Amino acid sequence: MTGWTVTSPMAGTVVDLAVQVGDRLAPGTRLLSLESMKLDHPVEVTVGARVEQLLVATGDVVERGQDLARLVADATPDGDPATPGVVTAERAASDDERADLAQVLARRAALRDEARPEAVAARAERGRRTARANIEALVDPGSFQEFGGLAIAAQRRRREVDELIAQTPADGLVCGTATIAAVRVGPDAARCVVLAYDATVLAGTQGQVNHRKTDRLFELAAREQLPVVLFAEGGGGRPGDTDALGASWLTAAAFHLLARLSGRVPIIAIVDGCCFAGNAALAGCADVLIATEGSNIGMAGPAMIEGGGLGRVAPTDIGPIDVQRRNGVVDLVVRDDVEAVERAREVFALLRPAGHGDGYGDVEVAHADQTRLRALVPEDRRRIYDMRPVLTTFVDTDSCVELRPDAAPGMITALATIGGQPVGLLANDPHHLGGAIDAEGADSAVRHLALCEAHGLPVVVLCDTPGFMVGPDAERDGGVRRFAALFVAGARLTVPIVAVVVRKGYGLGAQAMLGGHLQVPVLTVAWPTGELGPMGLEGAVRLGYRRELDAIDDPDERAAAEARMIAEAQAHASALNVATYAEIDDVIDPADTRTRVLAALGRTGR
Repeated sequence: MTGWTVTSPMAGTVVDLAVQVGDRLAPGTRLLSLESMKLDHPVEVTVGARVEQLLVATGDVVERGQDLARLVADATPDGDPATPGVVTAERAASDDERADLAQVLARRAALRDEARPEAVAARAERGRRTARANIEALVDPGSFQEFGGLAIAAQRRRREVDELIAQTPADGLVCGTATIAAVRVGPDAARCVVLAYDATVLAGTQGQVNHRKTDRLFELAAREQLPVVLFAEGGGGRPGDTDALGASWLTAAAFHLLARLSGRVPIIAIVDGCCFAGNAALAGCADVLIATEGSNIGMAGPAMIEGGGLGRVAPTDIGPIDVQRRNGVVDLVVRDDVEAVERAREVFALLRPAGHGDGYGDVEVAHADQTRLRALVPEDRRRIYDMRPVLTTFVDTDSCVELRPDAAPGMITALATIGGQPVGLLANDPHHLGGAIDAEGADSAVRHLALCEAHGLPVVVLCDTPGFMVGPDAERDGGVRRFAALFVAGARLTVPIVAVVVRKGYGLGAQAMLGGHLQVPVLTVAWPTGELGPMGLEGAVRLGYRRELDAIDDPDERAAAEARMIAEAQAHASALNVATYAEIDDVIDPADTRTRVLAALGRTGR
């Protein structure tokens, strides 16, 4: 038999002897363990052998190369002696032998919806998906990487840890990084941060630990310039946390961190259900807030309202959607969370123009027959028409997403693509006040221009306005400041504007629609129906020629004179006449609108 001496592979201390003299050892058997630098290093045999002599004892300090044991090798099945050897690394254990891995896998499995059937069923009864299901539907398959999933509520002083693990998974906030619409916008532009408060865990409230998670993700979004998508359902701050809370509770950084991201990266919030207090504060920071018809959004929930001495209020009476859609808080109202996620994906892609590939201008993009535009605005200047078909006809098919239609019915604000290029659309609706810009319309336009500027979206304006709304009511609404804000917003734009005067372009209101005046846009064109001037024709005639008209005694003759003056003024205000002064760049066939806009934006798409 072949014998050999096992020597120490390192300096260390013998912590235990696993064999005795005379023991026969199978390959892989551990002889002993050495402790070095607070780590145990097992010494194993690689061949069958017998222990002839042990040269150390437990507790001995040994040097590298020092003799540990004398072994005699067993013969191989064919009678030859085995090759001696030892190893100092433990054998790779199978998954079911690793207790540490098993514990981690069990904890991670407990986070999945399959491990929480009662919570899933409760959501389903309300017609809602879980937080994890919503994230799965939102992001590209397999792209979600969770942060802080093993977190639990900061309530160790009042509840057992095992209970918190079972009942407060992820501390009620599922969050991480992912990609959205990578095929459409490209892999870099698709990267984002996603957060979803889990209403099945402590009512989706904001706790000490999940605040750490929001802070972590918002800071990551700032560092990496990542868009944020937030599912904001929940009840605000959580009074039940007990662990190291401090005194004021006013050190939560999430609100500041998200607000700092505003204008730097796209922020989209989705609300399906009740969203109160801190959750609502975060949702209110979004560029685009999408909410379902059955949602309620408010800066305080029932408990806070009652605590403030304002009486008992049902959750459904606080900020219902029929209120929040009219005051401009909610940008998009949808049926349910399924549609909310679909619209969120659309809006995400529309706010990521930098990610669109260079090939967009080189491929055919679906759009309507452009000759339809010729018939959408009647030749009769007094006949009403619908502006929305104008918008949806000249942009790419099914790309138009209108924002806040109920808050400012006279001002259409929308996102769309034209030739694959995301753009912001701004248009007057003649159905409301004949297209006049009221205070709410000015506010909505200002918000929209700021959104476009923040995220690099060119602005396409379809103008049909007699000007700003005037009169005592307009002044009571703060018209001076709110109308002037539209000039300020236009002057701050660095993104290009393209202006199309569809019908009326009168007064200061028209100038504000165009960014300040006719030469601010990179292209200002009009349709044959266009007319431009310092004020509406009828008012201009009656004001400018009052003395002449008053001098005519006969009513019929006065009316005929007025009609003649209006006709003359109309001819002077016509787009064709204005073009002769080079005050606009062209009068075009409406069917050429798409082509001219694309060219002005430096695109060659069709």
